[in-house]
Amino acid sequence: MIFLVRFLKFLTSFLLAALVAGLGVAAAYAGKWARELPDYRQLDNLTRSLGAETKVYARDNTPLGSLIPKIGEQAISRTLVTLDEISPFMISALISNEDRRFFEHYGLDPYGLLRQFRRLSQGENVQGGSTLTNQLVKNTLLLEEYNQARTPDRKLKEWMLSVQIERSFTKEEILQNYLNTIYWGDGGPVELYGIYSASQAYFRTTPKALTLAQSAYLTALVPRAGRYFDYKAVRPIMKILLARMVEDKWITQAQADAAWQEKLQPRGWQVTYDAAGNISSAKLVDPSAKELKAVTSTRAPHFVRQVEQELVRTFGQDVVYGSGGLRVYTTLDPKIQTAVETASREASGLPPGATLAATIMDPYTAEVLGMVGQKLNGTQPPDDWNNAAQGQRQIGSTIKPLLYTTALSTGLRQDHREEDRPVSFPCPVGCKDGVYEPQNFEGATTYRNMTIREALDRSLNLVTVRLADRIGLETLFAKIRQLGIPPNDGTGLAAALGAVETTPIKMAAAYAPFVNGGGYRAPRYITRVTNARGAVLYDAANDPLRPVRVWTPQIAYLGLNLIEGVVNDLTPAQGGLATKAKFGDWPVAGKTGTSNGPKDFWFVGTTPLYTGAVWVGKQKGGDMPVNYYSGEVNAPIWRRMMELAHAGRSVTQFTPPPGIVFDEAPDPGYLPGVKMAFLDPRYRDAANTTTEAQAPPPTVYRETSYARVSSDPRTVIISLDRSTNRLATEFTPPQNVVQRRIYVEELPAYAPDDSPKPLADEKPDPDALKAARNEGGAPEAKTEPLGKPPTGTPAPKSPPTTP
Repeated sequence: MIFLVRFLKFLTSFLLAALVAGLGVAAAYAGKWARELPDYRQLDNLTRSLGAETKVYARDNTPLGSLIPKIGEQAISRTLVTLDEISPFMISALISNEDRRFFEHYGLDPYGLLRQFRRLSQGENVQGGSTLTNQLVKNTLLLEEYNQARTPDRKLKEWMLSVQIERSFTKEEILQNYLNTIYWGDGGPVELYGIYSASQAYFRTTPKALTLAQSAYLTALVPRAGRYFDYKAVRPIMKILLARMVEDKWITQAQADAAWQEKLQPRGWQVTYDAAGNISSAKLVDPSAKELKAVTSTRAPHFVRQVEQELVRTFGQDVVYGSGGLRVYTTLDPKIQTAVETASREASGLPPGATLAATIMDPYTAEVLGMVGQKLNGTQPPDDWNNAAQGQRQIGSTIKPLLYTTALSTGLRQDHREEDRPVSFPCPVGCKDGVYEPQNFEGATTYRNMTIREALDRSLNLVTVRLADRIGLETLFAKIRQLGIPPNDGTGLAAALGAVETTPIKMAAAYAPFVNGGGYRAPRYITRVTNARGAVLYDAANDPLRPVRVWTPQIAYLGLNLIEGVVNDLTPAQGGLATKAKFGDWPVAGKTGTSNGPKDFWFVGTTPLYTGAVWVGKQKGGDMPVNYYSGEVNAPIWRRMMELAHAGRSVTQFTPPPGIVFDEAPDPGYLPGVKMAFLDPRYRDAANTTTEAQAPPPTVYRETSYARVSSDPRTVIISLDRSTNRLATEFTPPQNVVQRRIYVEELPAYAPDDSPKPLADEKPDPDALKAARNEGGAPEAKTEPLGKPPTGTPAPKSPPTTP
């Protein structure tokens, strides 16, 4: 008996000691976890910041829309609402389904905890039993921990925070915050958080207008949003929920029966029912129907999205989507935006399957005044992809004015001549037979020596590549880099014909220096940014955008005069490419462009007030029909948006700077009366571009007895007969003549078969070579009538009307 008493005392002491030790350990861990807990008082600020809106305004302070907040990189659709703005059916359905004792517990449900401990003791996963307060903590304060790996202390932290929140917030505040933070699934560009986004995505209604049936459906998605894809499986869950709501006295049985018989149609589903409310058939026809846009915008969604990207790049996501949001004042002009949108909607001549992008900017400030990134159709929302600012497309012949103006900046003149006849260049990689042999549009060739003004008017590729070869590709590349258009790697001379990719916005910015005096500015979208309290974070007035000096004012005007000629020199009957861009009495200068395929159609142009670009093509690439031309498709769209943008404005003219003189075109048979712009000799220093060191030296051609010699001492340009790959003779048909640059020592291998072959150590006539290398310009060639080959040769195809 004594032994038993001693054993019981020992056991009691041991248990007390173990309990004290256990309490000590528990207290230590509790203290540690308490120190690691986030401040529960942050709940107020956190839910507000997740609903914070960054508001965007046009230049006249009219609202454009709001930017949706993000969690990490994922946009979320979350507009905060109060309990008064939510249907009572939705509130009661959520409580019956998720936490029936919500108004009775203090953050922890004892019955739920007992269920969880029982599952733990049986080795089962812990599930269920969470209160709405627990779930609110998981969705906000402990969101990062729940996105990471599970830890044993995570649930205890959740319980501790829940108790703290219940002591500090009312039940109504907790319920309201929970309804604003529930995850309701994938909304396409955004994630659906909160009752507002769920109501919009699944039923295109407001939370206040949700019916009992709609509320039951949304509640059934709360534990697992993927149930959306199996509507038949959701119906039994809804029936159980309606019965629970009757049991909890939230609704009557008659209301439950009426809700069950409601012919519910979630977005994307086609469902038929029998008279009793049971499903007859259910088919998911369009899962994307519940998608929401990443930008809530009243207008100009593509512009607003670009503004959003600029903001995040400048300030970071935390500032843009948190801290109460921002107030962003932009460059967009509502009148100009309406003009661009109207032109997009009215565009009726697009090739099948094509879309478009269009923009207008102020060439003096580079402020983007209007933009559409897709073909607009009525009031239908456009696709999200912004072809105006995101679509990298080959620019075709719109690069030619940049090349020709660069050539003028090296000292050449508009009446500089190049030959329009076949030519080839060594091409060690990616070219057939190791040579690059460009062709004019549709292969048409005039076989004439012509001014570069005429060549640009007709957009002749053969003259263009000769000009690029003359000044050197690196000279051109240096200029277009200054204009915000970096060349693609490995394009070679094809870059001079437009094998370079960029966006319509950047092309408009690249043409702005023609009219603003030669200065390049990157496109600008934002003028002022403040936080919600009015503190200024950015002001363009205090951050002047300094232009990059690309050309002198004189050279810029010479380039402008060239592209004025493209629009005005030729009539449509003469092959004018851009005549359809003209409107009213306003002066217009611009250039069409078409990439190989054809795939991409362009028109980029300017007036004294505005510069703009229009691109037309297929969204995912692919060839366009061959019977469409950029002058027929793009130029009218550009004209329409510009005539609307200029409405009510007084007509002004392009004004030449000092140092410009005018003279008539030198060819009596071409462009009679047209005035070309030239540098006054006293301003010759305005042509101040030097060729890049790594560029080949300018090519100066002179005739010898059997070759044309270049100023590069190592090479000559020879005329070959395509059919024999030998030097052409007077008997070679013009269409068979192709020019190639070869090394001097290779000349003997190209002697005609019926000519005496020089000995291996013979060299070309040294006097001819010396004369060619020392003289400064090409000889004046006899001018042939337009479209006719040299005398005594068959007539080639008619002059091209190149895009």
